[in-house]
Amino acid sequence: MQSLSKNKEYKELIIKIGTSLLRARKKAIKAINNELTLSNWNTGKYIVEYEQKGKVKAEYGKELLNQLSKDLTKRYGKGFSRSGLVYMRLFYVKYPKGVTTSLLLSTLHFLM
Repeated sequence: MQSLSKNKEYKELIIKIGTSLLRARKKAIKAINNELTLSNWNTGKYIVEYEQKGKVKAEYGKELLNQLSKDLTKRYGKGFSRSGLVYMRLFYVKYPKGVTTSLLLSTLHFLM
């Protein structure tokens, strides 16, 4: 009896399982990226809304983003540098009406 690793059907089984796994991983990464991008857009939205307090223009100083960066990093870990928060804010300012799936895909590089 030949070993399984030399069996043609067994090799096909390995390929099918591997293909399925790689497809699932790719979809999972895409979903995670979409959700993180949406979260970054929402973070920008919340910052702008806080800064403007209902006004058309913000009256803010850089201290808000410095303090926010410290507090969010302390509470939630990496991903909240001051410059990152600036980009999240700009992301929302550039796309204030919301983010669609196609926009998410085309702007992933913006925050990466």
